[in-house]
Amino acid sequence: MSRIDETREFVPVRIAVLTVSDTRTAAEDRSGDTLVERLTGAGHVLAARGIERDERTAIAGHLRRWIADPAIDVILTTGGTGLTGRDVTVEAHRDVYEKEIEAFGTVFTMVSMGKIGTSAVQSRACGGVAGGTYLFALPGSPGACRDAWAEILKWQLDYRHKPCNFVEIMPRREEHKRRK
Repeated sequence: MSRIDETREFVPVRIAVLTVSDTRTAAEDRSGDTLVERLTGAGHVLAARGIERDERTAIAGHLRRWIADPAIDVILTTGGTGLTGRDVTVEAHRDVYEKEIEAFGTVFTMVSMGKIGTSAVQSRACGGVAGGTYLFALPGSPGACRDAWAEILKWQLDYRHKPCNFVEIMPRREEHKRRK
């Protein structure tokens, strides 16, 4: 059973938000706004924000630049996780992952089933780790971003969450580089 351990101090995480869209501008980015509101409202730090076109190499390049930035712990992307020809965010994420967090997509689908029924099968939300940075690809709707935050990310990005969370293992994400 999940719970918050009030004896532990909250640890703010530095999170970047990338909206993937051929048509949205910063003024029209409701999904990005939703994520920023949620993460800052929870006490985390907005480390960077951007918009990238639905181009696999451009998205992967943007992700790699942010992965290389030591001031970014987590990257959340919104958009491009569907089934149309222009939806290539998942492929771009997988181009950069060192490890995929396969259960993230499964849990997101379970959350979505409760909200939108079998339409949840059309989402390809995914998560992974690269260069010690967590990456999560979320659908482009504000509702999906709210659900992913409220039901998964809010808890897993909170150091106080028990029995375990992503934050407490952050120092160990690149321990393989220290092995002899």
